[in-house]
Amino acid sequence: MSQPTAAVAATQALPAAPHDAPNQFALLRQRRFAPFFWTQFSGAANDNLFKFAFTVMVTYQLSVSWLEPALAGMVIGALFILPFLLFSATSGQLTDKYEKTALIRLVKNLEIAIMALAAWGFMAASVPVLLACVFLMGLHSTLFGPVKFAYLPQVLNERELTGGNGMVEMGTFVAILLGNVVGGILVALPQVGHASVAIACVALAVLGRVVAQFIPRAPATDPGLAINWNPVSETWRNLKLAHGQIAVFRSLLGISWMWFFGAVFLSNFPAFAKDVLHGNEQVASLLLVVFSIGIGAGSLLCERLSHRHVEIGLVPLGAIGMSVFAIDLYFASRGLPPHAGHTLGSFLAQAAHWRVMADLALLSLFAGLYSVPMYALIQLRSAPTHRARIIAANNILNALFMIGSALIASALLKSGFSIPQIFLITGLANAVVAAYIFLLVPEYLLRFVSWVATRLVYRYRVQGEEHIPSEGPAVLVANHVSFVDAVLLMAASPRPIRFIMDHRIFQVPVLGWLFRLAKCIPVASQKDDPATYQRAFDEAAKVLREGDLLGIFPEGGITRDGQLQPFKGGIMKILEQARADGVNTPVVPMALTNLWGSYFSRIEQGGAMVRPFRRGLFNRVGLNVGEAVPMGEVTPEGLRERVAGLLARG
Repeated sequence: MSQPTAAVAATQALPAAPHDAPNQFALLRQRRFAPFFWTQFSGAANDNLFKFAFTVMVTYQLSVSWLEPALAGMVIGALFILPFLLFSATSGQLTDKYEKTALIRLVKNLEIAIMALAAWGFMAASVPVLLACVFLMGLHSTLFGPVKFAYLPQVLNERELTGGNGMVEMGTFVAILLGNVVGGILVALPQVGHASVAIACVALAVLGRVVAQFIPRAPATDPGLAINWNPVSETWRNLKLAHGQIAVFRSLLGISWMWFFGAVFLSNFPAFAKDVLHGNEQVASLLLVVFSIGIGAGSLLCERLSHRHVEIGLVPLGAIGMSVFAIDLYFASRGLPPHAGHTLGSFLAQAAHWRVMADLALLSLFAGLYSVPMYALIQLRSAPTHRARIIAANNILNALFMIGSALIASALLKSGFSIPQIFLITGLANAVVAAYIFLLVPEYLLRFVSWVATRLVYRYRVQGEEHIPSEGPAVLVANHVSFVDAVLLMAASPRPIRFIMDHRIFQVPVLGWLFRLAKCIPVASQKDDPATYQRAFDEAAKVLREGDLLGIFPEGGITRDGQLQPFKGGIMKILEQARADGVNTPVVPMALTNLWGSYFSRIEQGGAMVRPFRRGLFNRVGLNVGEAVPMGEVTPEGLRERVAGLLARG
């Protein structure tokens, strides 16, 4: 059995994958997800409880001549990130080569050993031992990262992937928050603080290992892989693998930018609370709480806003919100009256501070909307045999971007910029970076347009979406009612669709630019322009050979009376070429409903796109998708009958 075939078989062997949980919270009641969720939750909580308690100890409780309190947090953070740079490439290979549940349990065993050593370090107040444990816990997280994100697509189907990632993202930030809070409280306990932290760290590690025992097996996806122990060459190879799918590679860069963006805010919260908001340590903790709640809320919102698909149209929405509220945070924090030192109560008593907290909450909420679909896209579109290695490369990029964030923020501070000004610069830079990424990968922008059209312009309902193939070539055949039919079909499919469209529609302002951006294929009649006619069919054959989705409107033009027109024979020419190329191409009939008479359709008394509110706001429209027809059974008349039957369902 070849390796790709083995990977597919391994994925199909998981018994839980076909089951579709009704929502993301229902996953917490299923064995394929719940033990894994609580395992990663306990690990993230333990990381942060340990690190924060250690930071507080060396900052406030110990006097270490060779580690200044002001540098302690930076040193601890750098030691934790270092293993991501050194060992991520190896970790990704191990995850692809070996059974993932066994790796998870091995990592949790390692965590118990590290925390036992850390417990001794806390009891003996040994800073060198605890610094070594920081590095080892970074190694623990480095090993667990690729397993975490490679495990999910093996046990969750496409409709569950966004919700599952949202739960993990939410759980991670809640665990970070709880770990910091509990670590700070325990280490400050008089006389028993160090012992309490030691017990808590070991207990969390043991708890995580116990829960990991209930995670079901997740077979290896590339068991024949030969490990390359050179991290530099392997990292470069992984980046080249990701670059083979440009949307995946740009998503890696997009996620790394999000970590750069978030690190600017998280690393500056203490100084921002003290020097700008004139608050005490409780105010700094409040900012962290607000930020974490925002990330968690945004992560959970993704499933609802995406209608349980991997909806990368949310990424531009997230980027817009991140910039808007980062910029407003600058204006909200200007001119605050000086104060000797706000307590939590006096800080909350001032209305101006609520705007600051609202900006932080919304900024982080949109960051959740931005990151979760990108993670899901990487998991969905990466080859199973290479998925963990691509995720490992992502972890390296994340670490590099976070280090770059710290260096740039420090340089700006030393150059005389204030913290609010750094937030402003970051918000403006985010807008530039996002625009650059979306122009490089138009799919993000196109999905955003289709998301807006189906959520804000129309009330869009899709029935039978499970008939749209999740992989492999297919021809999607639909009736042609309006100038935005292609946009609505894009919104229904989790995969990109290449459309063959009348060349005249490319002359329509805005829509023409949008369809060119979507790489739609212009077609003209053979009589009017034989070169364009043949070029369209050649390009259609190429789309199917590459295993992608092709969308066509067999009526040949937008209906002028609202009725379904006869289907032309172009579909047969497309299938004839696919057969000659040896490409098995099912045909999926689809029917757009209730679009006739809307703003983008023609009406019997006039043309399209006149009188914008002629049917009011939020028109209810729909798409009915039928079962795929084998290519050998397709005829234009038979397809028309199927589409007519779907139209009759309303």
